[in-house]
Amino acid sequence: MPGIDESSEASTDEPKPRPKPKPKPMAARTAVLLAASSLVAGSLGLVGPAAVATPAPPSAADTGTGTGTGTLRTVAVPAGRDPAVRALPPRTTLPFSLVGLTWDDPYAQLGGTAEVRTRDSRTGTWSGWRALDTDVRTPETGPEHGKPGLRAGTQPLWTGPSDGVQLRASAKQAKSSLPDGLRVELIDPEDAGAPVTTPVPPTAGAQPPITSRSGWGADESMVKNPPTYTTDTKAVFVHHTAGTNNYTCAQSAAIVRGTFIYHVKSWGWNDIGYHFLVDKCGTVFEGRAGGIDKPIRGAHTYGFNTDTSSISVLGNYNTATTTPAVRESVAKVAAWKLGLYGHNPTGTVTLTAGADNGKYKAGQKVLLNRISGHRDGYPTNCPGNNLYADLPAIRTAAGTASTPTPSPTPSPSPSSTPTGLSAAGRATTPDGQVWAHRTAVAAD
Repeated sequence: MPGIDESSEASTDEPKPRPKPKPKPMAARTAVLLAASSLVAGSLGLVGPAAVATPAPPSAADTGTGTGTGTLRTVAVPAGRDPAVRALPPRTTLPFSLVGLTWDDPYAQLGGTAEVRTRDSRTGTWSGWRALDTDVRTPETGPEHGKPGLRAGTQPLWTGPSDGVQLRASAKQAKSSLPDGLRVELIDPEDAGAPVTTPVPPTAGAQPPITSRSGWGADESMVKNPPTYTTDTKAVFVHHTAGTNNYTCAQSAAIVRGTFIYHVKSWGWNDIGYHFLVDKCGTVFEGRAGGIDKPIRGAHTYGFNTDTSSISVLGNYNTATTTPAVRESVAKVAAWKLGLYGHNPTGTVTLTAGADNGKYKAGQKVLLNRISGHRDGYPTNCPGNNLYADLPAIRTAAGTASTPTPSPTPSPSPSSTPTGLSAAGRATTPDGQVWAHRTAVAAD
């Protein structure tokens, strides 16, 4: 993949600001409503939607980073008189399809709300205000914990093809302050064109079809450090990416690619945080590099990133319901991954919290399902109420992949593989059963 080129929007062909269209009757009525909204927002010190009529053009202060498979451009949010309120006036930008907000202190939380409006580059229409999810934390350990250049931020939001943005943010408490160094992140993941969907070669028996990193267009030159390995995969946490369900499955690879760029270039992480991603059509994508069958330390559930894996479903499952394809894919991936390490996907496990995370204290022993939701380990609404309600059925479906075989005496433990399984592919569970899974794990 090509190296990373530093540039600024001033050095590119700037899009000319769109001429203001002649108002139509409906547009005129909408303008009145937007103007009324702007008065309310103005009283809060926020930029009102009515200001969209004259967006600013791209600025020389807007910086860009090109990768082989996408472009990140950033816009600094100006400081205002009130430290509890920040706003970026509407502006014309170069193309992007994913947006987020970051700030300087990687261990600080926003402590408030952030909303964006974006302009559809195909129609010139501005969206309504959309909230950015703020339930992400810099990992408590691993390569993302103390790495130079780390930033904190919101979850990214998929917007589709866009060429304009506006932001407003406010602290929860009037006398508190938002973090310093607020920056809008604009990612165009389409530069490399549509990737070729290439599957990951099967690693062991019942592995479900998985689109490889090269298949969705990962620029491996962005990953500077090797992965960190743990010793087991004791549980799988299920997430959703939140944001929007308004995407086509043909766009899924671009969403995964944009999320990868955001995690690495905007947050400063070494790689994408999730181990696997699933779109609403059930397509599974390889996430963090290092081997899909290996116990790689991820960055997904603050306090429980050790000896766990993760599956994130593209979309907001507070507002949408899951499809049968999603439930089937999540069940198959979780059953296969846990089966590699001899764990019954319908069972439970006791994990130790690795940090104070607002739900558990560091060192606290927590009993969790082998297939858990993000909210089970961290104070968040993720993976959305609808997907969370599906987890019991997903566990049941995962359990059909293999069946625990009762054994009166524990099997002897011949030479163990790096994953902690015996060469025979059988492991004793806490209840004294031997979990006979349908995969054969070979030593590295």
